[in-house]
Amino acid sequence: MKFALILASISFILAVGWGPLLMRILRRYKIGKRIRIEGPRGHRTKLGTPTMGGLMIVVPVVLITLALNAYNLLGQTVIGRSILIPLGVMLAYGLIGAADDVAGVRGMRRGEGYSARRKLLWEIPLTLGVAAIMLVMDLQFAGQVGVPGIHRAVDLGWAWVPIAAFIILSSANTVNLTDGLDGLAGIIVASAFAAYGVIALLQGQVYLVHFCFTVVGACFAFLWYNAHPAQMFMGDTGSLALGATLGAVALMTGQWLLLPIVALIPVAEGLSVILQVAYFKYTKRKYGQGRRLFKMSPLHHHFELLGWSETQVVQRFWLVGLLAAMAGVALALL
Repeated sequence: MKFALILASISFILAVGWGPLLMRILRRYKIGKRIRIEGPRGHRTKLGTPTMGGLMIVVPVVLITLALNAYNLLGQTVIGRSILIPLGVMLAYGLIGAADDVAGVRGMRRGEGYSARRKLLWEIPLTLGVAAIMLVMDLQFAGQVGVPGIHRAVDLGWAWVPIAAFIILSSANTVNLTDGLDGLAGIIVASAFAAYGVIALLQGQVYLVHFCFTVVGACFAFLWYNAHPAQMFMGDTGSLALGATLGAVALMTGQWLLLPIVALIPVAEGLSVILQVAYFKYTKRKYGQGRRLFKMSPLHHHFELLGWSETQVVQRFWLVGLLAAMAGVALALL
């Protein structure tokens, strides 16, 4: 655990150090945020803020993890093969997110990037492939699920593959929806990775502990520049990569049933969008005019339109998210 905390500090220093250079690069190529016209008016001042800031997290995490596991990777040990899963997921989803960020900046679909359907065409085969590889590699807890209170993991066999794919896919997209306010996604994701780092520590998966806290350190560094008022946004490059990786880590601990608790805020954000769309379509079909459950979705915008300041939403959501992460660790101890 001592080394994991040292890694978090190293990751923080490296990421903070390369932040100014990244911002200059993003400004040089005009990779700036587009703002939804129908969103809260306070967000319009953020127009043009550098996005793709997720590179500030992904790059240090990849470099540190590769350096730390070079021997295991070259020797093709079990640990070497295992660490390739979260690392590969982070890189693959980071590329998808980067492509979407660039598409959004270049004006496609009024700055919104690729459609959800198009991104799913990439994400679904990818997540199914990752899940199948995890099972074939016979990683610890692959094909299994841990249930609180039961001290033996339940084997699901090949039925685990579509479930695992859904976990990674849904985690990626709910974190993506959470990334809408200064500091929100970064601090929520950091809390969730810290929780799963502790769970991995309890299981003796030291390499996974190191990876999780490397991510935590990089997320804290990103928050240095993303704190309100943000100098840089995470973009899909970061939110998709971090969300998918969080899902992969949860699967590798076998405690993925606890993910909706540990990641309570992203789950609530995703559900708010699903419920909003479903209710609007239902009322439009029944009454001829669509109605809304929330003033706006995702959920953080609803509270903004209720009168909460952006800082209040972020701090209150983080408090709930931190308590939820602690509850997840507690349930893992049962």
